[in-house]
Amino acid sequence: MIVKLKDVYPLYLNNKAAQPNTDLAVTDKFTGEVAFRTALATPDVIDEAIAGAVRATAPMAKLASFEKQDVLNHCVARFRERFDELAYALCVEAGKPIADAEGEVGRLIDTFRIAAEEAVRNYGEIQPLDISPRSKGYMGMWKRVPIGPCSFISPFNFPLNLAAHKIAPAIAVGCPFVMKPASMTPLGAIIIGEVLAECDILPEGAFSILPASRNGADLFTSDDRLKLLSFTGSPGVGWDLKAKAGKKKVILELGGNAAVIVDKDADLDHALARIIFGAFYQSGQSCIGVQRILIHADVYDRFRDMLVEKTKTLVSGNPKDRDTFIGPMISEKEAARLDGWIQDAVAGGATLLTGGRRDGAMLEATLLENVDRKADAYREEAFGPLAILSKFTDWDDALAEVNDSKFGLQAGLFTRDLHKVLAAWDDLDVGGIVVNDVSSYRVDNMPYGGVKDSGLGREGIRFAMEDMTEIRNMVIRRA
Repeated sequence: MIVKLKDVYPLYLNNKAAQPNTDLAVTDKFTGEVAFRTALATPDVIDEAIAGAVRATAPMAKLASFEKQDVLNHCVARFRERFDELAYALCVEAGKPIADAEGEVGRLIDTFRIAAEEAVRNYGEIQPLDISPRSKGYMGMWKRVPIGPCSFISPFNFPLNLAAHKIAPAIAVGCPFVMKPASMTPLGAIIIGEVLAECDILPEGAFSILPASRNGADLFTSDDRLKLLSFTGSPGVGWDLKAKAGKKKVILELGGNAAVIVDKDADLDHALARIIFGAFYQSGQSCIGVQRILIHADVYDRFRDMLVEKTKTLVSGNPKDRDTFIGPMISEKEAARLDGWIQDAVAGGATLLTGGRRDGAMLEATLLENVDRKADAYREEAFGPLAILSKFTDWDDALAEVNDSKFGLQAGLFTRDLHKVLAAWDDLDVGGIVVNDVSSYRVDNMPYGGVKDSGLGREGIRFAMEDMTEIRNMVIRRA
């Protein structure tokens, strides 16, 4: 599948395409060549976008539920029509293997479809207040109202779906927004903006999509006119932004070094297929990708050999080729970083089971065992095609090892023992567990987010809508 991309793309300012410059060059992550150019927002443009969002706050809040639903359904229909274009854009700007790119477009469609359904379900509640004699004759009720202008900052690894998880719920509740997509992968968000610009019902200022350099983008974080900041990206950046955000609500979806546990009663063939996917799909560049694999001692040798054999069969190469499973990492710099962590781990006593070779931004799918727990490869977020094997004999010890991390997004469990599952649900310090599947499993309507250094708040359409609204109470005294 080859789709012709444009040479130049605009940004979107207050619902309209604008081309103040062509300063941002975006590369094809496999070839390293410039694939297209897009406009780069200056502080003046960002300021104008925030002012537009403020002006749009009241008219956005007044949109009827069916009107917001119509906008979201329009997006669903247009994304389906532009499916191949969206997938190819991901393949080029993110280096995402085409099968993974198509999967992400499917999730983009799902996310907007779920938001369209939830747009007409923004319920309130009647509350009895006559809990004592002084409140006899009083009743209460509350509803949810839009929080106001929102700031969204999305990452490079899921340029469509992680942008969608901010944009779609904002439209569903009636919040205007400004979005900064990742500079390395802005095209997905720009195409979403192009589709939204077709919706005349949205008031001017309802949205702006603004690629911007990190140095010039402080207004996305610090401007007090914005009432919510939702950031997805690295922990170092995310916590720094929170410190600068002032009084606004902050939602952070940050990093992880997720673990899966393979118990002795697990279906090993099923666990193998899912762990290979969870560790290495889109070159491991997922915050809930499988990084640590804990295997019961009774099946360790057998399952380790199965993992090594399967990992060696994974095809690396051009992400535009249908057979490719491992494409490039987002940059040669990131590939070199992870390559260095692998070499340091081996120098510290780890065993390299397979992989470990790098060519530019291409890094082989790599398995290590006996990694020192103080090594970067164990403690930090690899965010690349690396997984670490370790052995356990006691379930509680395995849970403690999963918790031995500053991160806490999701964990996967492969076991048939319900009691062990319930113990994990109680004791694992993570945002969610996935039973008989990998940590990287996510459905777009479920509550998703982490604890510890992995962030604050939850995404998933209904849960994001709650964060983008405030409760407004009303008390009535019956005469």
